[in-house]
Amino acid sequence: MTFNTLDDLTDIAGKRVLVRVDLNVPVKDGRVTDATRIERVAPTIRELSEKGGKVILLAHFGRPKGEAVADMSLALIAPAVEDILDQRVHFAADCIGDKAASAIAELKNGDVLLLENTRFYKGEEKNDADFAAALAANGDIYVNDAFSAAHRAHASTEGLARHLPAYAGRTMQAELEALEKGLGKPKKPVVAIVGGAKVSTKIDLLMNLVTKVDALVIGGGMANTFLAAKGINVGKSLCEHDLADLANQIMAKAETANCAIVLPVDGVVAREFKAGADNEVVSIEAIPADAMVLDVGPKSVDAINDWISKAATLVWNGPLGAFEIAPFDKATVAAAKHAASRTKSGNLVSVAGGGDTVSALNHAEVADDFSYVSTAGGAFLEWMEGKPLPGVDILNQSR
Repeated sequence: MTFNTLDDLTDIAGKRVLVRVDLNVPVKDGRVTDATRIERVAPTIRELSEKGGKVILLAHFGRPKGEAVADMSLALIAPAVEDILDQRVHFAADCIGDKAASAIAELKNGDVLLLENTRFYKGEEKNDADFAAALAANGDIYVNDAFSAAHRAHASTEGLARHLPAYAGRTMQAELEALEKGLGKPKKPVVAIVGGAKVSTKIDLLMNLVTKVDALVIGGGMANTFLAAKGINVGKSLCEHDLADLANQIMAKAETANCAIVLPVDGVVAREFKAGADNEVVSIEAIPADAMVLDVGPKSVDAINDWISKAATLVWNGPLGAFEIAPFDKATVAAAKHAASRTKSGNLVSVAGGGDTVSALNHAEVADDFSYVSTAGGAFLEWMEGKPLPGVDILNQSR
């Protein structure tokens, strides 16, 4: 990947810098309940401000579908941005036109201005050329620091880079560099852990990974679909029996690509899906007909950790079991702690992402010990699937 970063930006004092950020954060009773995404983009905003740029933030919030919706106004988010930046954040009640232009005209060097929700205009999601041009009229330079929106070809994520000199912000840069180490040009051997409930949501992901990694560990409910495809009775476990042919196709493709498929050899089963439910460890060939697998067992964890020990690079998406409910979090926690330990000792590059994955690593208290944990959600998944990311591709082209 070749793209310009903030290191390539010199002498920006007085320049209008349009910065695409992700401020699509959870809000309850008018207050931001999780400011992680704001914290991630704060370094870029601060750096541009300290260099004397007039920092103009572009973002979306919610799904207003091209209409101005009061409870999806970014005015609700501005106070949280101020708190994290510890400086005043001006707000404009529009992202194009006179209101935006007037607010920008009043900015002093180093000031920060948040423009209104770009998705209040239908042209945003349509990547309308005229709307992108109207946004571009507000700036001299474009910085994209919203990897989480990079899988969308929208006006503020892709179209703007066709009008202005384009750069990757620090969060975007860190994400792209981590992903390059993960699957772009990784150190071998590469091991991927993919968990979660359903194979149907990760078909493209699995098909892509078996051609790129040395071993693919499959856990969570989706492992039951693969086990069933191999003729194993999985009892009342979550299982997509209708995808047996697809599971066999994935396993055949893996064999052709010389990728080891690592499935559970034992499991923790219970008759109820609730915290503290009576449970037992059984061989995968001995799952009771009236029970369901809610976690992989200790022998499976040992096998997974052996693969992590062999790996130079680990890519992780999805938990190994129902980690939200004790005691079915043990396998995910054990594997996460082992990966974190090898990462801290300098023996492993570990890249993880996806909503449940982030929650699981936080639950195991090791998220900070991984090489990189992506909060990008859909964009991270599409990258793992090998799909093009328009917001990234345009940065490469605009260099």
